[in-house]
Amino acid sequence: MLNGIIVINKPAGMTSADVVYQLRKILHIKKIGHAGTLDPDVSGVLPIAVGQATKLIDKLHEHEKQYQGTGEFGIKTDTGDLSGKVIAKKELPSSIPNLLIQNSMETLTGEVMQVPPMYSAVKINGKKLYEYARAGETVDVPARQIHVSEYKLTAASIFDLANKVQYFDFQITCSKGTYVRTLVEQLGDEIGVPAVMAELVRTKSGGYDLADAVTIEDVANNLANPEKFLQPIESVFQNMVKYNLSDSEYAKVQNGSKMEFPETTAIQIALVYHEKIIAIYQRDDLTQYRASLMLLNNI
Repeated sequence: MLNGIIVINKPAGMTSADVVYQLRKILHIKKIGHAGTLDPDVSGVLPIAVGQATKLIDKLHEHEKQYQGTGEFGIKTDTGDLSGKVIAKKELPSSIPNLLIQNSMETLTGEVMQVPPMYSAVKINGKKLYEYARAGETVDVPARQIHVSEYKLTAASIFDLANKVQYFDFQITCSKGTYVRTLVEQLGDEIGVPAVMAELVRTKSGGYDLADAVTIEDVANNLANPEKFLQPIESVFQNMVKYNLSDSEYAKVQNGSKMEFPETTAIQIALVYHEKIIAIYQRDDLTQYRASLMLLNNI
């Protein structure tokens, strides 16, 4: 059985669920799920957990995500991207200075309050926001705190004199639950003009980046050589303290027994057997560790 992470470079036009569905058919595996939804119009890094790695989805969410995209000043849509209906428009009399754009971006870094967009899968009273939006219903959506560690211009913005709009390229590094299209709208609010996300690529997620990514076709064409598309479970725990188990210690871990590792003071430790991580143990007191996450089938 396959166990690990498939880092898919999702093309625009597919939902995250579509990717899971296709991979489930290709691999003939039921135990599979994605770590972080990408909107259909957004391309880029989509980590897919397979087999035992499905237990690690919450762990993958601990990593920040990074995006590169293009925004447009001058219009606003009901979806926050160009797939929606224009709900506000303002002709720009002149170019917005790059310094003003960058300074405004910096006011949206750190701990930021954000109201999720109506066209999103956030649930209110058991119903997804996009279901309210499609039905023409309104609902109070509470703001929530996100963390943005980076929001910056990646190139000089471009003023379109003919259409009186302005395009800007950006990079954002942020926490789970951040809506980049809303951050683009918030940037427009800071400057005092409508804004919309025109294009977006996720370049990092779950500790992986585009250099690690493969296509769905790569997976289908390399079923006999899964090492060409599968990141091992061990890649999730690269920075964790490791301990190699003896045969007798492995037998104890299989039974979920507490263990002592007096040679380390780490809060968590990855237990390795035959070069495979088969459990994560958590410090219980000064000397003993208890089972926190069991990955016994990672063999």
